[in-house]
Amino acid sequence: MRYAKTVVLEDGMELLVRNAVASDARALRETTQLTHAETDYLLSYPDEQSSDDEQQARSLEETKRSDNEVELVAVIDGRIVGSAGVSAVRSRRKVAHRARFGISILKEYWGMGIGRLLMEASIDCARKAGYTQLELEVVADNERAVSLYRRAGFEEYGRNPRGYKSASAGYQELVYMRLEL
Repeated sequence: MRYAKTVVLEDGMELLVRNAVASDARALRETTQLTHAETDYLLSYPDEQSSDDEQQARSLEETKRSDNEVELVAVIDGRIVGSAGVSAVRSRRKVAHRARFGISILKEYWGMGIGRLLMEASIDCARKAGYTQLELEVVADNERAVSLYRRAGFEEYGRNPRGYKSASAGYQELVYMRLEL
């Protein structure tokens, strides 16, 4: 699935949201490791990133050719500052209508509207892929993210009080949210 959109942010910086491609592999892995080190709200720790550049490049090429999955990057001045992905919940026909998505952004770029733009791009891609439900899970204490998702129309459908077990914060409650497309 193809996607590319350029937006001028409030501070005048130009942001490009586009498909991640094989040549992004190293930069995307480095950005992912950094975003996962900067916050305790993401699924994994930096040392749990298991793919190397070659594996990442193959995965990005495969995703780029997909009709129903997408990996997007947010780029400012040639630097990947965030990413978002939409993927099928499973390949079974009974759940073929459902996709999940997630976002991560470098901390120095928080509060600039990049999360909203990546979310909107993800929703657009999910619709074009034919999904009728987009799902996510978010740490309940991540009030900014929960608020962003609610403003976009996501509704809470459940919670897991011990969804994550953080090395520093102990158990973290997860909020399960969905958006009908």
